[in-house]
Amino acid sequence: MVDGLDVLNELFERGIAVKVLEGIAAGDHNERSLILDAGRDIATDRRRNLSWRIKAGLEAAPDRGIVGGRPRVIDDDKRAVILSRSEQGEPIRSIAQSLGVSVGTVHNVLANVGRSRRM
Repeated sequence: MVDGLDVLNELFERGIAVKVLEGIAAGDHNERSLILDAGRDIATDRRRNLSWRIKAGLEAAPDRGIVGGRPRVIDDDKRAVILSRSEQGEPIRSIAQSLGVSVGTVHNVLANVGRSRRM
């Protein structure tokens, strides 16, 4: 809503008349009005409050044991299999296919332990 009201104000500054079809501001407008300014202020406050609540929730999440991001694909067992098969000389593509993960995932595991090698 804020963006829409900003566009309206820009149009008024250029001398363009606007007809609002629905809502509390329905009608013809050719300049800023108290209703449109009040609507913009309300929408700005709502956006600010929403942003604040999101930030507060993200900051409080770790205290509740909630971790954001994508879930891990590789657990300790899969990591051990990747390292073992890699040490035996099995190609990265083969390891990835047998575990049902991407080649990049296998490569990342190997790179994180300093054992990355070319495909």
